[in-house]
Amino acid sequence: MKKLALLLLMLCSVQVFAQKRTPLPHGMVFGKMPKDIAPVPAAKIESLMGGKIRQTTAITGKITKVIKEQGGWFNIDAGNGRVIEAHFADYNVKLPKAITGRTVIIEGVAQRQLIADDAQHFAGDTVKGKKQHQVEVNPKDRITFEVQGLMVDK
Repeated sequence: MKKLALLLLMLCSVQVFAQKRTPLPHGMVFGKMPKDIAPVPAAKIESLMGGKIRQTTAITGKITKVIKEQGGWFNIDAGNGRVIEAHFADYNVKLPKAITGRTVIIEGVAQRQLIADDAQHFAGDTVKGKKQHQVEVNPKDRITFEVQGLMVDK
């Protein structure tokens, strides 16, 4: 009798763990619904920003990794080995790990992270030959994105 009960328990637990996850449907929204503005591919966000440090926009790209579900911290592929680090402005948004590999449309604020050289530049400790208050695009700069809304596209 004990063996039969143990066998039944094992079969039931296998069935529970073998269930397929339902994929996230197209159009599923996290946070606020992105507005009807034309999104820019993530690979072109740097050229869109030009010399600006902050830019409010919508971008489309593939999520490569969900870093932290609570608060919606994730990475988006920006092409050429570059990554855009993104997070939701609203910490109460929970982003499932199942969204990894999906193409999404996100709306919010893109921001260029300044490196130490630029921070010294703005503080007045400039290197000889650089002009005051000029932001130079550095290939080592990182782009972060504060997300207001995300919609699953593909």
